[in-house]
Amino acid sequence: MLKVREAVVEDAAVLWRAEVETAAMPGQLLSTPEELDLRAFESKIARAVGLGTYVVAEVDGVVRAHALLDPMPLASVRHVYRLTVVAHPRYTGQGLGTALISHLQGWARSHPEIGKVELLVRSTNTGALKLYSRMGFVEEGRLRDRVHLADGTFIDDIAMAWFPAPIRRRC
Repeated sequence: MLKVREAVVEDAAVLWRAEVETAAMPGQLLSTPEELDLRAFESKIARAVGLGTYVVAEVDGVVRAHALLDPMPLASVRHVYRLTVVAHPRYTGQGLGTALISHLQGWARSHPEIGKVELLVRSTNTGALKLYSRMGFVEEGRLRDRVHLADGTFIDDIAMAWFPAPIRRRC
């Protein structure tokens, strides 16, 4: 049975290992495996409490995916939250990303200070692009040749956003 719950610091090692494995696959994450640090995961989980939210998807007690909604730090963009979603290797294509995003969209709707959720996704990650579009995210732009892969090639990043509620515009 699928369960989405808040991440706890004790989840950090599982999340770190999953991202190390995912980062080893070209074009999936910006980080390389050696750039990922277990302490950073512990810190992110602890920091998410009260600021954003960090959740995991469990199936039969095994963490199989995780996602983070993190507010931008500056006052003028504090209404913007960054979304990161990682389905752990061997568990992609099982609806975990959909479950996590749906949960986080509900969370965002219950927090009126959130005006925008944005993300970056590699242009070669067609599965993720379809998922985000299906979940209501719209493409806002393309960052050409943003990601330099180990084999020397470059790929684009696609900027996408979802708006939980209409933003009042003054301009």
